[in-house]
Amino acid sequence: MTLNIIDEGVCPYSIMLSKQRRLFKQMVDLKKGGVPVEKEYILMVEHPSVITLGRHAKETNVLFDEEELSRRGVELYHIERGGDVTYHGPGQLIAYPLIDLEYHRLGVKDYVELLEEVVIRTIADFGIVGERVAGASGVWIESGTIRERKICALGVKCSRFITMHGLALNVNTDLGGFDLINPCGFIDKGVTSMASELGSLVPLQQVKNSLSSYFRSLLGF
Repeated sequence: MTLNIIDEGVCPYSIMLSKQRRLFKQMVDLKKGGVPVEKEYILMVEHPSVITLGRHAKETNVLFDEEELSRRGVELYHIERGGDVTYHGPGQLIAYPLIDLEYHRLGVKDYVELLEEVVIRTIADFGIVGERVAGASGVWIESGTIRERKICALGVKCSRFITMHGLALNVNTDLGGFDLINPCGFIDKGVTSMASELGSLVPLQQVKNSLSSYFRSLLGF
């Protein structure tokens, strides 16, 4: 098995969604045919402003109609991942792993915890303490306090043990984009970024390097 980590730079959501679906279908078709998957992928990307709603998302968690969102230059997509609603925008590092969980002997819960661990270790490299919150996927700061705030959202799809979609880590993200939604369906929790926590912009390439390194080590590459 080889793991291909591809830096896609800044790319519209629709293009990356098509690429994910194409690779996902190729990998699922191999599994259906009883053929071993030999290549896995992690696509790293920034998106122009876009809101995505998962399978069980509530439309009411998007606080503006599509006409107003369009006026603001924000696209809207209904997609096949789990989770509710989230915002993607410049300065946010997104990782889309297309992984064979069967090969790695991982269940979906194990996989979600692995994604969280990748992020927790990555932000620790920059002096930020990330934590989990029971019943709420993703990575959080100061969990269990009144200042609890989310720094990374997760949402995945899995079929025939192949994954798609993934994680969105707020690095230098303009957090004003989250005012368009109830992030992940919550109305009582804040959102933050690495830049907000550190008080200065963070070199995105360094974050990509850390994220890539921890993906490789935790997946056994």
